[in-house]
Order: sequence, then structure tokens, then C-alpha cells
Amino acid sequence: MGKKITPLLRFAAGATAHLGGYGRCRLSTPLPRFAVDATARSGGYWVSPILGNHLRSRWSVATLVLSLAACGSNPPAHVVLEPPPVRTAQPDEQPRAATKPGQVRPQQDVTARAPARPAARPAPVMHGRALLEQLIPAAVTDRSAWANDIITAFGALDIPQTADHFCSVIAITEQESSFRADPSVPGLPQIARNEIEKQRERAGVPKLVVHSALQMSSPNGKSYSERLDGVQTERQLSDLFDDFIGMVPMGKTFFAERNPVRTGGPMQVSVTFAEKHASTRKYPYPISGTIRNEVFARRGGMYFGIAHLLDYPVSYDNRIYRFADYNAGQYASRNAAFQNALAIVTGTSLELDGDLLRYDQGHAASEPSATEIAARKLAARLQLNATDMRRDLEHAKTQDFEKTRLYARVFALADKVSAKPVPRAVLPRISLQSPKFTRKLTTEWFAKRVEDRHRRCLARIADAG
Repeated sequence: MGKKITPLLRFAAGATAHLGGYGRCRLSTPLPRFAVDATARSGGYWVSPILGNHLRSRWSVATLVLSLAACGSNPPAHVVLEPPPVRTAQPDEQPRAATKPGQVRPQQDVTARAPARPAARPAPVMHGRALLEQLIPAAVTDRSAWANDIITAFGALDIPQTADHFCSVIAITEQESSFRADPSVPGLPQIARNEIEKQRERAGVPKLVVHSALQMSSPNGKSYSERLDGVQTERQLSDLFDDFIGMVPMGKTFFAERNPVRTGGPMQVSVTFAEKHASTRKYPYPISGTIRNEVFARRGGMYFGIAHLLDYPVSYDNRIYRFADYNAGQYASRNAAFQNALAIVTGTSLELDGDLLRYDQGHAASEPSATEIAARKLAARLQLNATDMRRDLEHAKTQDFEKTRLYARVFALADKVSAKPVPRAVLPRISLQSPKFTRKLTTEWFAKRVEDRHRRCLARIADAG
């Protein structure tokens, strides 16, 4: 057993035991080799006999103290500290709470922190007119007046003033006229003369008779032929034909009281649609002359165009079908899907144009269409006769068609044959025909172009934020 040692020896031994207990200390000053076995007992330090004999010499004690001091003051390159191994908890081991005597209090983070920045204020949410003016392209002339006409139409038709609806109107107007109330049409005089020639041949009128009629003076003092050569817009051409039909003796017979200019205004809406709509709903402006005249004005063109686009209920799951309907006729995309379902069940090749009946002057003709003939082939399976089918098909231009037995039973058979639900809306496959077009266009092309414009319109909200 070792002996009790003096305070100086106690310091040296305790220091040696402390450094040895923390880790290994490599000393640059050589020491005699000895073993340290320091243990805290009864308030004192005990050392082995070998160390005790060595420390009896004051010189040895001084050497040890200086060496220990050198160990504590050596640069990091001479001191290698190896922390005790960290114990890793097993996955199924419960965490053990620290005991109070050895509990280590967490240190406070005294790192200096920059003061928190104030939260950015969210961009104000725009509604109604403010939202609309944000969405109308900045390059549009007289944006405030366009906004007035659109807001008035939405209010009169009771259409929700949403960004989606606003952008739908803006996209159609951009596509049809680039926001020009009475857009000019390149080559319009020749287009008009070609239309007159078609009408002449249809009516069986000699060329000389038509030529003589065009040389007559019109209400403004110029001949109809001179006015025809100077027209630049559809409104000017429409006014010319109105005068010609009303003033020239053969005018009504020649054009059957129908002006060949059938669409007009900034949204290129059908004049026939406008006249029919005005007969069922109150027009919000004083009528200047006729509904046809109103179509060619900015306010009327926007009102009737918005009505044609949005003032009817649909079951579509994608707005692109509304855009297609604007070009092909309301519910044309739904009706094209019905034709597709009918073709699947019957194996008949049908033109998916959305016209379920033949029409003459806007009214259903008695002669059955290809779609109606295909449906009659399923009379037994559908448990419907020809009269039942015709009655249901007469609802083709309303939402009520979806409630008919013909609609429900044809789609039920098509779903069964296909072993999956067939689409309830299809883009009509129509090649667009107009003397104004210089290349082949389709309803699908039109719908996708408008959809792209609609997407860019909505992006202006994000840009503003």
C-alpha cells in the first residue's frame, strides 16, 4: 500500500491523475517512466510506491510540475486530445433521464442574431373592375372604355366577375380582333364581290343585271360599286348591303332579305345569335337602329359576344370546350362527344361536327341527319322509336339534351362497349370556311389558340404581384 504524501506531492499526483484521466498527454520534456494509479479516497490522493520513491526528491517533483505545465501549455500540434467514446442508443432502448448530481444544463446560444425582418405585406387582392383593368393588355387603346363595356355586360348577364371569366373574354377578343371595335379586313372589296357572285349564281340572276344595279347611286351620293371598292371593315360592308337591299328594286330578291355579313364586332359574334338573344333578354343599352348595328358597335359587340361565350350552363371539365363552342356553336363539344359515342356503338363513321340535326335558316329540317340515321339503327337496343329520337335531338342546343333518354342510353352502351367511360366532351372536327381566311383553319386550332391566350392573361395576375 502507498504512503500519505505531502501537499506538493498531492498536487503533482493529482495533476498527473487528472491529465491521465482525461486523455493521453504526449510531453516534449522526457520523464522517467512510472505508473500512475490515482484514486480519490478519504479526501486524499494515493500513489504507488514506485511513484512515491521517485517524488521524494524535490528535484523530481519540480521536474514533474514543470513537465505538467509544459503539457498544459504546449501548442495544439503537441497535444492530442481524444474525447471519450460516445455511447449510441439502440433502436429499442428507452431514453434515460439525466440524474440530478451529474445533470448538464444546456448552454444558452449567445450567438449574435440579426433582427428579424418584418413580414412582407401580401399583395392586395383585386376584384371587379380593378382586376379587369389589370388583365386587359397594356397595349390596348382606351382600356377604361373596354373595361366599362365588359363590366356592364357581366352585370346585365349576371355572370360572376372572376379572373377566369375575364380572361376568357379577353382571350376571345384578342383572337378575333386584337381589341379593335371595327377591325379592318384585308382584301375586303374583292371578298365582297366574290360573295355577290355566289349569291347571283344561287339566285339565277344574269351578270348584266347585277352590274347595272351596282352602278346605281346609293344614299351617300356614291354608286354602290364605288362604295364597295372603298370598304375596309365589316361594318362598312354591312351598311352597304343594308342600303342595297333596301333601296335597289332587286335587292330583297337577290339577297332574300339577308345581309351576307353574318358576324361582326370585336368578338366576331353572329348577328343571328344577337338578334335571337335580344328577343329573350333585355339589352342593356338604347338600341341605335337595329340589333345588327349594335353588334358592330364596341358595347354591343362585347355584350353579345360575352353572352355567346358565357351565358349558358355546361358540364365541361375544361374551359377549352367553351372556346370550341364559341367557334362551332353552343354545346357543339358535348354534341360531338355524343356523335363519337354513337359511332362507337354502331360502328358507323360520323363527322364529329356537333350538329345532330340538319338545319335550314336556323331551324331543324325534316330530313334526317347522318347522326339521326345512325341513332335509328339502335332503336331496338335503345327501346326508342324515330319519333322519340327526334324529340330528344331537338334539345341538342340546350343543356336539357343531357337529361334525355337518347343521350343517357347511347352513352351507357358506349361505356359498356369500350369497357370504360367514353368522353362527354370532344373538340369538334370542323374545317373553318370563310372568304376572310387565307389558309386552312379548324375549330381545334381556334380553341387551342384561345386557350394559350387565356393562360397568358392569367399570368398577368402573378406578374402584377
